[in-house]
Amino acid sequence: MNMQHEYTICLDNVNDCCFFCGQLKFKRNTLMTKDPIHLKASFGIYSILHLFLLSMVLVANALPPVIRVGAIFTEDEREGNVESAFKYAIYRINKEKSLLPNTQLVYDIEYVPRDDSFRTTKKVCRQLEAGVQAIFGPTDPLLAAHVQSICEAFDIPHIEVRIDLEIGVKEFSINLYPSQNIMNLAYRDLMMYLNWTKVAIIYEEDYGLFKQQDLIHSSAEMRTEMYIRQANPETYRQVLRAIRQKEIYKIIVDTNPTNIKTFFRSILQLQMNDHRYHYMFTTFDLETFDLEDFRYNSVNITAFRLVDVGSKRYQEVIDQMQKLQHSGLDMINGMPYIQTESALMFDSVYAFAYGLKHLDSSHTLTFRNLSCNSDRVWSDGLSLYNYINSAAVDGLTGRVNFIEGRRSKFKIDILKLKQEIIQKVGFWQPDVGVNISDPTAFYDSNIANITLVVMTREERPYVMVKEDANLTGNARFEGFCIDLLKAIAQQVGFQYKIELVPDNMYGVYIPETNSWNGIVQELMERRADLAVASMTINYARESVIDFTKPFMNLGIGILFKVPTSQPTRLFSFMNPLAIEIWLYVLAAYILVSFALFVMARFSPYEWKNPHPCYKETDIVENQFSISNSFWFITGTFLRQGSGLNPKATSTRIVGGCWFFFCLIIISSYTANLAAFLTVERMITPIESAADLADQTEISYGTLEGGSTMTFFRDSKIGIYQKMWRYMENRKASVFVKSYEDGIKRVMEGNYAFLMESTMLDYAVQRDCNLTQIGGLLDSKGYGIATPKGSPWRDKISLAILELQEKGIIQILYDKWWKNTGDVCNRDDKSKESKANALGVENIGGVFVVLLCGLALAVVVAIFEFCWNSKKNLHTDNQSLCSEMAEELRFAMHCQGSKSKSSQRPALKRDCIKCAPGSTYVPTNVTMPNLGVHYNYFN
Repeated sequence: MNMQHEYTICLDNVNDCCFFCGQLKFKRNTLMTKDPIHLKASFGIYSILHLFLLSMVLVANALPPVIRVGAIFTEDEREGNVESAFKYAIYRINKEKSLLPNTQLVYDIEYVPRDDSFRTTKKVCRQLEAGVQAIFGPTDPLLAAHVQSICEAFDIPHIEVRIDLEIGVKEFSINLYPSQNIMNLAYRDLMMYLNWTKVAIIYEEDYGLFKQQDLIHSSAEMRTEMYIRQANPETYRQVLRAIRQKEIYKIIVDTNPTNIKTFFRSILQLQMNDHRYHYMFTTFDLETFDLEDFRYNSVNITAFRLVDVGSKRYQEVIDQMQKLQHSGLDMINGMPYIQTESALMFDSVYAFAYGLKHLDSSHTLTFRNLSCNSDRVWSDGLSLYNYINSAAVDGLTGRVNFIEGRRSKFKIDILKLKQEIIQKVGFWQPDVGVNISDPTAFYDSNIANITLVVMTREERPYVMVKEDANLTGNARFEGFCIDLLKAIAQQVGFQYKIELVPDNMYGVYIPETNSWNGIVQELMERRADLAVASMTINYARESVIDFTKPFMNLGIGILFKVPTSQPTRLFSFMNPLAIEIWLYVLAAYILVSFALFVMARFSPYEWKNPHPCYKETDIVENQFSISNSFWFITGTFLRQGSGLNPKATSTRIVGGCWFFFCLIIISSYTANLAAFLTVERMITPIESAADLADQTEISYGTLEGGSTMTFFRDSKIGIYQKMWRYMENRKASVFVKSYEDGIKRVMEGNYAFLMESTMLDYAVQRDCNLTQIGGLLDSKGYGIATPKGSPWRDKISLAILELQEKGIIQILYDKWWKNTGDVCNRDDKSKESKANALGVENIGGVFVVLLCGLALAVVVAIFEFCWNSKKNLHTDNQSLCSEMAEELRFAMHCQGSKSKSSQRPALKRDCIKCAPGSTYVPTNVTMPNLGVHYNYFN
């Protein structure tokens, strides 16, 4: 009779869903028409038939025909969406027969009050006694922990769809809800993508702080400042007000979904719903809430979605569920939507079914009724758990995989509120990270009514104030940065108001007061939304404010006054050779002259008969006297003939070496002479930063309070440290307040200004007296500055990249640097290709040498004339004046000298063209007694 009772329960529960039960149901309906006695006999017969069929099924199939599963729901979940999804999943599996063709699933649902662990334990024990093979739920964390301990004790698979904060592995636990540590990675990656640097976290549940602990610990890695507060519906406004006072605009909201409407109301009441605020909700079902009040005020709302609404599986299931009377679906903009918890429950039932299917092929599942009063466990529970853990299901929440009972390799959609609707803008996966398919969603361009305060500093040609006093507002300003700001505002979509920084400083860190000044201070204190100026991006500034992509690249250069031309000297023709070379040439000249003289004296081949017609004479002479030797060397050095030719081998060797020496010296001199006389040479006292650091005559400095000063102050390079010590010791005299003051100091002379290359280029192109010395000392860029975490940074960065690709920034650069009409015309190429004409100042020294030589010759001739006249006084017995007059007449008229030749034969002179030709015959020479005479000095 017990068997008959179980059979009746089977018929009442499974109806006609099972093959063999359907047959028996037909027979039962037939038997109900008979009398009770006949019914009892027939019932016994069919009980035997039932046992026979059951044994045949068990032989053919490893799974029993009926598998009972238990489910625990809280009282507030009775007849709710989660329960409906659970029942529909079992109904669908039994009806499709694709997963379990020969097995029916029967559910056993129990309802328990929240926080009543005793009653929950009683209900679970009753289900174990009824023979359930798995237990689903509950979603309450406290009750779930008790159910888990019971399932673990009796080896019953426990399937959950709740947040589990425990990191350790739980035996016999299968949880489809993404683990919190993985979700914290998703929050972190999206925060890094959005560049959140100052964040507030609002949590509601007591365990909320434990949920976000991984995110809190990663704040140091992300360099994010976090402000954490617990709140409930009564304290929402108080907490939000404190966050607003701290000027925190990025908020993570981890509150109970049932209280989100109250949270929305608090946001609206405090007017924290403008473009500056960005809320990230941790709930997966933000779509189900009414966001009408936030769609048109530019507030940023972001959330995640686990349900894969775009999959075919989702569409198929939703279409079938709509036909049910109690579908458990929500309607969003006229479209059906299943909440995440319901979808997870649906997928959990299918994961259990897939585990049974895989177990069916290799294992036989046996029944066993368990009791909480016994220590007996279900022997097949571990096998079923392992098969469920290895199942892979395409569910409503995407691909379902498990590792040690925890879900892995899932994908969640990233949702962003836009003007019309909250929609998908990307997705996140643990192994991929953030993948944004619609970057413009975070840069909403429909914010033209927003007016931003733009801080700047007057600096030519970036920002200049027009001279027209009647102009007001933004019309007062012009320059490169003003045009760039106008182009960016048109592209991004905002209005702006330009203001000049009060202290006229870009911003530098002051260690003494641990504070900043200038534009940086204005941005840190949120008195400005943007800073558009020639503001350099560096590490110190980037640590307290944000910068966009650089719109201009530059470096530090040295501005110096154009070196003066080398003064032209009268004897500049001597410049091709250094003074020491001239001295060496002079020494060589003297040395070779004396060497030639000595060798000519020693060599017999240099002695010859002065009278070849009289060969009997023993008188010989040597042509290389002291004067002739010097004259020969002089004539060959100047590439002129001297009338003297060496005859001996030794003297010819000397002459040949001297010729080669002259060839090289004169060729080198001639080659270098053209360059020295035709190219204008400049005197440059410094050529690089190293030259500047190694001297003290030329002072140098930079802009006070700028990034260039910070570069030298913080540099670890020895040369720059040396330069910084020099500037720091002379702080009052080398630092300037503006670039104009620095350029003025350079023009005054004896000062080098260290400035950024773009400003240097602007100054050099407008004043031909200025030049750049050396190359760039570093490489950096100008960027638009924003406060930390500003939503405008990435928007403007994209606009800058687009303007660069279109060439608009280059057009603006040419407009303000090259096409302003006051550019200095430098024709450097023509100077390099065309030599300068030589003037008197270049080669006038040659004429001076010639005139001096002529004057010296006249003086020497006069001296010789006077000396010779004085010698003739002893023979002519005349006065010096009369003798000089006679000699002068002879020289001028080329007439014969005095007739007293017999008295002064040695001084007798005849004019060559007047005297008759004759052969000189020596007289008064006794040949035998004279011997050989060598006239050494002639």
